Amino acid sequence: MILSIDAGTQSIRASIIDKKGNICALVKTPITPYFSHKAGWAEQNPAYYWDVFCTTTQQLFNENTSLKEQLLGITVTTQRGTVINVDKEGNPLRPAILWLDQRKAKVEAFPNWWLRTAMKGIGIYSIVEHAITESEANWIRQNEADIWNKTHKFLFLSGYFHYQLTNRFIETKGNMVGYVPFDHKTGDWASKRDVKSKMFPIALNKLPELIDVGEVIGNITEKAAKETGIPVQLPVISTASDKACELLGTGTYTSNVGCLSFGTTATFSTNIKKYKEIIPYFPPYTSAIKGCFNTEIMVYRGYWMVSWFKKEFGSREVLQAEELGIAAESIFDEMIKDIPAGAMGLTLQPFWSPGIKSPGKEAKGSIIGFGDVHTKAHIYKAILEGIGYALRNGAEQTQEKTGNKITELRISGGGSQSDEAMQLTANIFNLPTHRPHTFETSALGAAMLGFIGLGLHTYESAIKEMTHIKKTFYPNKKEVAIYDQLYKDVYLQMYPRLKPIYEKIQKITGYPKI
Repeated sequence: MILSIDAGTQSIRASIIDKKGNICALVKTPITPYFSHKAGWAEQNPAYYWDVFCTTTQQLFNENTSLKEQLLGITVTTQRGTVINVDKEGNPLRPAILWLDQRKAKVEAFPNWWLRTAMKGIGIYSIVEHAITESEANWIRQNEADIWNKTHKFLFLSGYFHYQLTNRFIETKGNMVGYVPFDHKTGDWASKRDVKSKMFPIALNKLPELIDVGEVIGNITEKAAKETGIPVQLPVISTASDKACELLGTGTYTSNVGCLSFGTTATFSTNIKKYKEIIPYFPPYTSAIKGCFNTEIMVYRGYWMVSWFKKEFGSREVLQAEELGIAAESIFDEMIKDIPAGAMGLTLQPFWSPGIKSPGKEAKGSIIGFGDVHTKAHIYKAILEGIGYALRNGAEQTQEKTGNKITELRISGGGSQSDEAMQLTANIFNLPTHRPHTFETSALGAAMLGFIGLGLHTYESAIKEMTHIKKTFYPNKKEVAIYDQLYKDVYLQMYPRLKPIYEKIQKITGYPKI
């Protein structure tokens, strides 16, 4: 069996998974996602992450003593883009900065005035500017020079855990999602001449060693064994980011299968064998499958909107669910099951957070078509439909750029447990839509890499034996026709027509801040 750790934004999960893909034991510990010393900041103490990691594994072993003896290795997958500065002993020098953080760095000497003019001429300056200002490393270097000078290694959360477990500063190529000088095309740190090294000027000696996915990083040290309860000398096998592991855990292997993640950030992704940018200058990420890439289109707030809806409008249903001992989504599913496709005229554009390219920085969320027949149940259905439309748009962009026709979907994330969300997705895409046997697909994908790294599975055998379809939702022809018309004639028309109004709102109110 493999011990698989999945450290997300909301919780840290420790599970024991066997060679057939069965989750034999699982402990989930909720975490405080972040704290904010200033508006827009999102930070967390690295020691807190490690403490919860240790508490979670200790509890898992206390409850499953016999399974501990069957462990062959450990894998770790984490949230993406959360960064940690450490000294030579691996001690954090400041709080971790999360991917949710909104602080901005300054544009410095690069690009110079003539290069900036050229970039504006070909329409890429806004992308370069966004990347430079979003870089946590740039901000720390500009605002906390003392911390930056003391930094021995600049790590992602996964690299921090690798050090705690093996005493090695090492990172997997499958986790390189963030504002660092990594060349996704070559799978290595960018050369000095590469524009990424100028955008993110981090000295190579401050960056960790890189290895491929599915390789042994090292072995559990005596110190780590004492703190976590993990057997000493157990091999630690490299994995990939949580999203990349999700794809593998759903069995998304060939380019004709689309994977939708119904998580905090909703995504449409595929696995491809050749490097291809779906949005120009936005690279595909390194896949959990060695030698491949993951295309990805994000709906930034995605199924966060369901949490937002529950908090703002669903307190009664949440309390009712708690009394019945069921998920609140079950009650909402019941509320909307008889509402026809299109939510009786409501259409939602899920841009609760602005984008970079399309939608642009001025974008805001919209709901149109209100009438006196509408209730909060209609709004809930419109949210699910709006996310579905946005993801379909991402799928169409992906098909156009790759030339690969999507013939089926696999769904991961907590939102996949909603039958209504699954069915309307099948209808919006007009494709068979599969629910995996577990929604712990990140942990499962990581465990698969563990078995592959130990030579106990190939990718093919791991996908065949460890991923399973629990239920398939087939399109309803009548609703497919309605959704297709709403998508083309209403949803796709909303952003181009509202964009000038969003720009006026931003100019008058200052929101969203650009």
